[in-house]
Amino acid sequence: MWTRHHKQRNTGRLIVPALAAVFLSYFGFHAYNGEFGIYSKYRYQARAVELQARLDTVKAQRIEIERRVQMLYDGSLEKDMLDEQARRTLNVSGADELTIMRPFARAN
Repeated sequence: MWTRHHKQRNTGRLIVPALAAVFLSYFGFHAYNGEFGIYSKYRYQARAVELQARLDTVKAQRIEIERRVQMLYDGSLEKDMLDEQARRTLNVSGADELTIMRPFARAN
């Protein structure tokens, strides 16, 4: 009777650890670089600091604008404010006057 003898191969022993290494590396990569990964956390924190600085700038500009608008309320106009805006708009001043124009703060 003829019998076949099969030699034990070592490749079967490497399949499960290789697949486990592939899955671990895939999920490890995305845990660090993915949309909600560790690296993204630092990018979001840096973006939050940048946006907070921008918000502070806009709030300061808003307070300044509200202060200037408040001068136009209460039923009486601030004559200096009205004169300043008229001169700025019309670009007119008297021959014996010295007019110093202050530009508005500009947003970057």
